[in-house]
Amino acid sequence: MSSIESGGRRRSVTGIKGSLRALRNQLSLLNHQVGARLELRDGDLDCLELVLEHGPLTPSALARRAGLHPATVTGILDRLQRGGWVARERDPEGTDRRAVLVRALKDRSAELYGLYAGMSTAMDDLLADYDEEQLALLADFLRRTTEAGRAATEDLGRQG
Repeated sequence: MSSIESGGRRRSVTGIKGSLRALRNQLSLLNHQVGARLELRDGDLDCLELVLEHGPLTPSALARRAGLHPATVTGILDRLQRGGWVARERDPEGTDRRAVLVRALKDRSAELYGLYAGMSTAMDDLLADYDEEQLALLADFLRRTTEAGRAATEDLGRQG
């Protein structure tokens, strides 16, 4: 590889990393605005999103996925339940009578998704410009980037 090619590649890689940081910041701001509209703290919204994506979950499974202490998750679940976002239900497969699952309540979920409608429409418009092969490449990149982020998070958690 020539120094021109390596310099161009280095600039591209640096640009992609910078764009990912900018995207993370912008999505964080969007999530903060959504949370403020719904009167949810950032951590509460994060946990609600995890329940919507992976639920129903036990509180301990939610704590692991969120990287939070179980006592912190208990407080978050109390607020989400009071707000009508989630329900705690007895775990039918639990060996302990106290075992519960946290389930998102669908009627409130529509309110949440409505606030993301503008971003969803913008993404649909943006992605319409890409062909199937390009979309597959983007999907693979985002999946692998998410996995790299998950691994880095777990590594930091083990160090702490």
